[in-house]
This record gives sequence, structure tokens and C-alpha cells, in this order.
Amino acid sequence: MKKLFFLLTLFYAPYVCAQSVSGMDEYGNYQQFDGTGGNFNPHSTDTTKKSKIIPKGLYVWRVDRKLGDIIKAEPDTLPHLFPQSTFSTGRYGQYNTTGTNYSPRLSRIFIDRDENEQFWFTQYYDQVQKRPDQWHFTNTLSPITNLTYDNCGDNQNGEDHIDAKFAVNAGKQLGMGFDLDYAYARGYYQNQNIAHFNASLYASYLGDQYQMHTLFTARHQKVTENGGITNDDYVTHPELFSESYSDNEIPVVLSSNWNRNNSLHFFLTHRYCLGFYRKVRMTDEEIEARRFAQKSAVVNETKRKQTDEEDDERDIKDKPAGRPADAKIAGKQPVVATLDSTATDSTRIKVSSKAVADSLLAVQAKEDSLAHLMKDEFVPVTSFIHTLELNKYDHIYQAYESPKNYYANTYYPANESGVSGDSIYDQTQHFDIKNTVGLALLEGFNKWAKAGIKAFATHELRKMSMPTLDANGMGAIGHWTEHNISVGGRISKTQGHTFHYNLNGETWLLGEDIGQLKVDFSTDLNFPLFNDTVRLQANAYFHLLNPTFYERHYHSKHIWWDNNLDKITRSRVEGVFAYDKTNTKLRFAIEEIQNYTYFGMDYTMATDGRTGLSTMLRQNGGNLHVMTAQLEQNFAFGPLHWENVLTYQNSSSQSVLPVPTFNAFTNLYLLFRVSKVLRVELGSSATYFTKYYAPDYCPQLSVFAVQENTASRREVGNFPFVDVYANLHLKHARFFFMMSNATATSFDSQYFLTPHYPLNTKTIHMGVSWNFFN
Repeated sequence: MKKLFFLLTLFYAPYVCAQSVSGMDEYGNYQQFDGTGGNFNPHSTDTTKKSKIIPKGLYVWRVDRKLGDIIKAEPDTLPHLFPQSTFSTGRYGQYNTTGTNYSPRLSRIFIDRDENEQFWFTQYYDQVQKRPDQWHFTNTLSPITNLTYDNCGDNQNGEDHIDAKFAVNAGKQLGMGFDLDYAYARGYYQNQNIAHFNASLYASYLGDQYQMHTLFTARHQKVTENGGITNDDYVTHPELFSESYSDNEIPVVLSSNWNRNNSLHFFLTHRYCLGFYRKVRMTDEEIEARRFAQKSAVVNETKRKQTDEEDDERDIKDKPAGRPADAKIAGKQPVVATLDSTATDSTRIKVSSKAVADSLLAVQAKEDSLAHLMKDEFVPVTSFIHTLELNKYDHIYQAYESPKNYYANTYYPANESGVSGDSIYDQTQHFDIKNTVGLALLEGFNKWAKAGIKAFATHELRKMSMPTLDANGMGAIGHWTEHNISVGGRISKTQGHTFHYNLNGETWLLGEDIGQLKVDFSTDLNFPLFNDTVRLQANAYFHLLNPTFYERHYHSKHIWWDNNLDKITRSRVEGVFAYDKTNTKLRFAIEEIQNYTYFGMDYTMATDGRTGLSTMLRQNGGNLHVMTAQLEQNFAFGPLHWENVLTYQNSSSQSVLPVPTFNAFTNLYLLFRVSKVLRVELGSSATYFTKYYAPDYCPQLSVFAVQENTASRREVGNFPFVDVYANLHLKHARFFFMMSNATATSFDSQYFLTPHYPLNTKTIHMGVSWNFFN
């Protein structure tokens, strides 16, 4: 609470201080006063003191990672489900985590999982990091600052997260900004500290012929690993112990063990377009924006004139004497034109009557109106595209001590180089640079161009380093290099309202991934039904993938493999039905995977922890089938709202790909307004899933792994995770108060999402997000 009070004090300090030393005029301008009670500028001619209307508007979009195509997006400022979005379990509670916030997470809904990245040590931290194709680029009418802060607990066990975003435009075409994000969790259990810092700079330029998007991000992550609690009974059956343990007193497996990740990322996509200009009618949004701008200009000009007239009156009162009564105007008298005057200039239209004048005025008004509704639009015909992506990673697993017999294998002995010894220092570095060049014939430049066509080629360079063995069998550092060249094409239709499609294909011709193939297809159909629109969507893909480098090779002191793996075949068909009138969304998908690769972990449960731990990369040689059916159904009864997301899954092999058969999220709340300005949501959300052998967490690799020892496997699930909250929105501020995991002390206390990693117990969480328009 003290931190929140301090943050709010920082927000309000400039305004409180200004009011304590200044006054406010009738237009809302702050004016500084001197000792005599007068303004330092008595005539108020300083333009910085003039009141102006600040235009408020924000448009955001994402870009395609390969070719930089613009994709519409929604700003991250929606008040609904704001409290749930601050947790690593996700807005709909669909993620398994290792307990504390900002920890690694894995979605229980299989079709929502991404394919493994080349560097998978950081991919499970997607709560606190974004890929280039997930980033929101901005265009603003005025500079916008957003400050978001949420926390729980205290200095001993609490969690804090602060995020500062800034966006500004230099004209209509150039937008830029930055994002500083810091998340820190001390942990309610021992050895659970987590710290993430992300700093990002971005810019975009949207001209008629040249377009550019660029993003630079630096990340630092430090995660303390505790290996889970030594005995689940400390949480599930505390009555079995003679002593009572608080959360931070429960014994854990590891101490003085850390994962560290430092990375730099640079992304640039730009294009040059050839085309022509044509006249088109402005959209309703553009007309409304122009009206708003005109209204703002009129209001500001009226205030300026009113202020100038007051200044003139003040000047006249201050003069000792006025103008003499017999004073005359120097020069000729001005000529006043009348309606029946005759023009001597032959280039002008003769106005001989009021009717003619009214007719001309009507014509001019109509022309002015049409001019306001029309605009010049650039129609791109051909685009030349270049995309550059650079990623540099440095991963370290470090341990000062390990439990006796904790690891099953040791792959290199101690030496004097510092690579190995009694402690662990496994360092893995990864660098990749990818260049893509493309040529596009764009959709819609004439009536025959019903689709856009793109062709591209990509070159990728990857460099890796990690421990290896020298000729004497001692630890050393090894280096690997891989190249790839691929070509592909895309056919898409994005314009119009009724029908869209996108077909994308890419194949690898040279390099380590030769023979790899990706084909993706998506389409949607929109048609009216009962005064609303039905959306039908279909997605499908066929991927023939070479396993990543770290799936084929990984070396460390206690975990080691060099695998000869077959290519992975994945195919999926998915259909989506959405009808907003009834708040219904249906989703059905079938996926088949051949040579599925996954992590498997084996150990023996001991009274004081684990022994004989080993983790390996496995490949399932057969076919694996996964079926998913999901229903999203929302109800509203006056101020009472009830939202539901129900998911059914079936995996043909739970021992290879374990998923819960049923997963549910429900949110029941009252929605109302106080004094017509304060939006209030009072309610409770809950997550439930059936029991299953959820993947365990391997701290040495920062990955989730299948439990392979049937004697020590643990099920999780069949427990309701309930949060109670008040979510409020006032003008430009969102804030909430939440009691998370409210059922932690009931229902046999089975609050595990990952085996041996209990969630935080019942806590009070609060947060605020504030938008400032400069």
C-alpha cells in the first residue's frame, strides 16, 4: 500500500504543486503570481499560456514478421479482464506456471502453443516479452504516456511490476516511442526470486511510397531456481507434520541455483512502392476526424480572439487619453463592394442580383462539401521489400552447490579453466541474423487485381557456442555454424468485408534445414444474419520441420545429447464460428503429428528431495492425434454478466503429450457505473481443469518436461482456482483490487499447476494503469 501511495503521489505531484503556487484563469490556464498580485506578463501574450484542446487518439497495429504487412490490432488499454492479465496464468487462466508471478509458463490448450523456437531457453517467458510480430506500433494525435503498476505482498515475499510506455508522432507519417518494463517477484517460497527488465525503442514511417518499421529490444532475466518443494504433503496434508510450516519455511530442493538470460534484438522491415494517385471518398472515420480538428481549431481561435480583445480593452483603459475627435484616417477610404456593383475585371463573374449571389454561394458550398469528402489516395502497384532480424542470446545456468546424488550423470570433470568444477557454470550463446528480400504485386490497384501476390527469399546465419570435450576429455567451449536459404510466396485477399484468404508457402533449398517445408492457409467468410454478422473462419497448415539445433545438440555438465532426429511432420485443420449477437464462438481443431519431439524428465523421489535426475530430448516415432473443441459463451442479464470458455481435448498418447480432458474458465461479475463516469466491475473468476499428469519443470533447461518415472509421477488438477476482484475504470485510469487464489485453504489445498510447485497462497493484489495525453 505504501508503494501505491508513493506512485500516486508522483502522478499528482506536478498538479498539486502547481495549484499551491499559482492561480487559474477563466479558461483553465495556470498563471504564476508575483508579490504584488499581478501576472508576470500582465497582457497574457505568452502563447505557452493559451488553452488548447489536446486531440486524443491512438491507432495500433502489428506487422508480419516475414514481409512486414500491416495487421490491425487492439490497444492494450481495455479495462475488461485487466486484473487477470497481470498474472502469468493468463487472462483466461489457461497457463501452467511454477507458482510465482513472471515465472515460466505453458498453455494447457495445446493448439495455442507455439512451435519451438531456435533458442527455447526464453520462450516460456512470453508473459514479459514480445516477438516482433506481437509488438504494437502506434500512431497518435498527441503524445501519449502510459504508466502501469501492480503489486502484492511486502518486502519479504511480494511482487512488483512497473511498465512505462511513451508514444509520439512527428507528423502524420512518422511514429515512435519506447517501453520500459520491470517485473520482480521475491517469492512466497524459498529461493524463488525472479527479475525481468526489458527496454524497447520502436519507430514506424508510413509514407505513400516508403514504409518502415523498426524495433530494438534489450532484455535481462535472472531467475532463482528452487527445484520445487521436497514434499507435496507440506501443502496438501499439513496435518501429517508435527510442526506447522509457513510458506517460506517449507523445504525446497535447490539453493544457490540461477538461470540468467541476456539478449539483444533488432528488427527492421521496410519497403518501397511504385504506384499512382487517384481520388477516393473519405471514410466516415476520416470525416469525423476532420470535423474534430476543425472544431478544435475554431474553439482555439475563438479563445485567442477573445483573449486578444480583452488585452486591447485593457490597453485602452491603461492609456491616459484616447484619439482626438477630429482625427482622420490617412490615405484613401476603403471601397465597400455591394451585390449590385459592376466588376471592371473581365476575369471575375458579374454579380448583378442577390439571387445570383445565392446561386453562386450554393455552388461554392457544394464544391467545398465535395472537396472535404474526397481525398488523394496513393495506390501501390509493386513493392520491393526487405526485412532484417538480428538476435543475440547469452544463457547461463549457474549453481554453487547441488544436493548429493541429485544428478544422474556428470559429463566432464573439474579442470582449472573455470568451465567446470564442484559448482556449475553452463554457458550457451546463440546468434542469428536473417535477411529476407521480397517483391509484391499488391491487391486492388485495378478491378482485375483481386489478390495480392508476393515472392521472397531468405538467408539465415546461426552461430552457437556451448560446453564440449577436448581431446583429453576435459571441459572446453565448442562452436557451431549453420546457414540456410529458403524461398517462398504468398497469395492473399485482405480487402473488402465478405471474403478474405491468405496462402503462404516456403521451402528450404540449401543449408542445415534443406527439405524443410511450411504451407499455411487461412480464410474467413462474413455474412449478415438477423441484423448482425456471422464470421466463419478456417485455418490449416502443413509443416515439415527439421528439429532445432538445441533439439539435435545440447551440452552441459549434467545434461548432454547429440541426437540424429527425423524431420517432424505437423498438419492441422481448424474451424471457427463466431456470432456476436449471441456472444458465441465455437472452435474445433484436429492436429496430427509424426515424429513429435518433447522433453522427458526422470528422477526418484526421496524423503528430502530428488535423486538421479536426468532430462533428455525424446522423439515419438509414431503418429500423434490431438482433437480440440472449445466454446466461448457470454451472457448478460442487465448489470449481471457471465463469461465462459470451455475446452475439451483428447490426446492419443497421454504419456507423450499429456493434456487435461476438460478445462474451464468462468467469470461472473456485476457491471455498473457510479455518477456516470466510474465504470465498475465487481465479480469473481475461476479456473478448473480435470486431473492429468502435467509436465514437470526442469530448472536446468528452463523447459517443461513429461514425467517419465511412473513411480514418482504426480497428477495436478480437479481444484478450483478462484479470484475475487473489483475492476474500475475512470476516464484515463484503470485500477483494480483482487484476492487471488481465494480457495487456497479449502478443498484439500491442491493448488498446484506444475508438480511440486505450489501457487502463491491467498494474496491481495492491486494495480493501476494510467494514460496521459500531453
